[in-house]
Amino acid sequence: MTHDHDLVLRPTAAQTEAALDPPPGRTGGDLVVETLAGLGATTVFGLPGQHALALFDAVRRSDLRYVGLRVENNAAFAADAYGRITGEAAPLLLSTGPGALTALPALQEAAAAGAPVLAICGQVPTAGLGGGRHGYLHELPDQAASFRGVVKSVHVVRSPSQIPSALAEAWRSALTAPHGPVWVEIPQDVLLAPTVIPVVTAPDALPEDLPPRPELTAVAADLLARAARPAIIAGGGVVRADASRKLRQLAERLQAPVVTTFGGKGAFPWTHPLSLRSWLEDRHTTDFLEDADVLLVVGSGLGELSSNYHTFKPRGRVVQIEADLGKLESNHPALGIHADARLALQALLETVPARQDDTAPQRVRDLLERVARRIAAQDLTLEQEVLESVRRALPADAPSFWDMTILAYWAWSAFDPKGPNLMHSAQGAGGLGYAFPAALGAAVADPTRPVLAVSGDGGALYSIAELATARQYDLDVTWLIVDDGGYGILREYMTDAFGQTTATELTGPDYVALAESFGVPGVRTTPRSLAADLAKALASAGPSVVVLPAVLRMFAPTHLG
Repeated sequence: MTHDHDLVLRPTAAQTEAALDPPPGRTGGDLVVETLAGLGATTVFGLPGQHALALFDAVRRSDLRYVGLRVENNAAFAADAYGRITGEAAPLLLSTGPGALTALPALQEAAAAGAPVLAICGQVPTAGLGGGRHGYLHELPDQAASFRGVVKSVHVVRSPSQIPSALAEAWRSALTAPHGPVWVEIPQDVLLAPTVIPVVTAPDALPEDLPPRPELTAVAADLLARAARPAIIAGGGVVRADASRKLRQLAERLQAPVVTTFGGKGAFPWTHPLSLRSWLEDRHTTDFLEDADVLLVVGSGLGELSSNYHTFKPRGRVVQIEADLGKLESNHPALGIHADARLALQALLETVPARQDDTAPQRVRDLLERVARRIAAQDLTLEQEVLESVRRALPADAPSFWDMTILAYWAWSAFDPKGPNLMHSAQGAGGLGYAFPAALGAAVADPTRPVLAVSGDGGALYSIAELATARQYDLDVTWLIVDDGGYGILREYMTDAFGQTTATELTGPDYVALAESFGVPGVRTTPRSLAADLAKALASAGPSVVVLPAVLRMFAPTHLG
C-alpha cells in the first residue's frame, strides 16, 4: 500500500546538475533571496542596517524589486498594504535593535488587520547570543521576545541550512487564515557566511485550509433557515478571504440585512437593498442588530468598534464564523465556527434553503432614514460635503488608505468604498502615520490605478519623510492632508471629557511648500474646490499633495444610550 506521505518528489536532471554545482560566491543572504523568489515574492520593502547588509547585498544581485522607505515603521506600513492588495506575503527587510523595534507599531496594525507581512530581521552575530559576548551595537538581550506578543509567529535561524525551511514555514504561517505578520530573525554572521547549499528553487509553503466542521454548519444552517429576523455582520475576514460574492449570495437567499464593520468595508454592496451600510456607532443600528433572532457574524471578533463600544447586547442566537481562534466567542456567547470565511459561507450556501421576506428591504430603508435624520439634526453639512467630494473625485476602482483622523472616522460609517479591498484604515491598532506609506505600498502592488491617502496634519508629520520615497519611485499616490492645526479627534475627546484641551495644538509647516521641496506638486484647496482639485491630482501621474485647511467635527456618539 502506498500512502501520500510516502511520495517523494524526485529532482529533474537539470535540478540535480545545478544542485551539484552551485554558483560560487553565495552567502546566507543569497539563500534568503532565493527562497523568497521560490516562494513567489517579486518585491521586498525595507531599510538597510549594519547587521543585515549581506541580505541587502544579495537583493542587489537578485531579480527581486527593492522598495526602500525612510523609516522602518513606514516600510512596514507599505508592506502591510502590499499584502492587503495582492493577497501575498510581503517581505519586509529590517536591521537589528532600533531598526527592528521601530517597525513594531506597524506590525501591530498588520496583526490587528490580518495583513500578511513577512518581516526578516538581522541580529547580532551568534557569538553574542545565548550568554556569549556582549556589547554589540544594536544588541537586545532577547530581540525576538519584543515581537512575540505582536506577530502571528516567530522563527529564529541560527545556521544557513535553516534559512529555506524557516522562511517557508513563516510564509505558510502568514498566509494561513487568519492572515498576519510573521517574524524571522537571522544573525549577521549567518547572512554573511559562504554557503555551498544548492540554489533554493521551489520550497513547499502552501497555506493550510481552515474548513468549518460540518456538524457546526449544519446547526447554523438550521438556525438561519428557521429565523424570522436574521441579520449579518460582515467583518474584515470576509474581505481577506475574498468571500464578498458568497456573502451576497447568502444574504439574498436569507433576505438578511447586512452591516459591514469598519474593517470589512466593501464586503457587501453599499447600495444593495439589504445593506445597512456601516453605521455601527449609531444606536439605531445597534438596536436593529440586537433585535435579530439569529445574527450571523462573519470574520469579526465583535470588538470595541464593531460592538458600539461594547454596548451591543444581542438578544437572539449568535452564529460566529472566525478564523482567529482567540476571537471566537471572546465577546459574546455564540455557536462558534472556527473557519475561513470563504469556506464557511460556501458550506452554508450548500445547505441553507431560501427564505421569503418582503419586509427586509423596507426595514433597511427605515433604519437608514432614521440614521440620516439623526445626522441631519447635528449641523454637520461641511463634514458630509467634504466626504462626498472625496468620493466624487476618487475613481470607483481606486483604493484609499485612511489615517486616524476625523475624516476617516466619518468614512468608517459614511463612505461607500465601491467594492471589497478598496478602503483600508488604521482602525485595527489605531496608530498614527498609516495612510501615506500604506498608499505607497499599494501603488507598488498595482501601478495601474491611482491611490488616495487621507491624513490629518498630526498624522501627516509621522510619515512626511516618505515624500522622498514617493518621488524617488514616482509612485502614483495623491495625499490629502486635512489641516486643522492639531490632533483634531483628541481635541474633541478632551473637550467633551474635561472641558478643555492639553497637548492637542500643533505648529505645522506649509505642507504645499514642503511637498514642492521634495519635487512633489502640491495645492491648497477649499471645501468648495476640493472635488475638482483632488480629481485633477488623482488624474495626474506621479505623487501629489492636496492640503485642505478645515476644522471638521465628529457626529455625536450614540453608544451611551
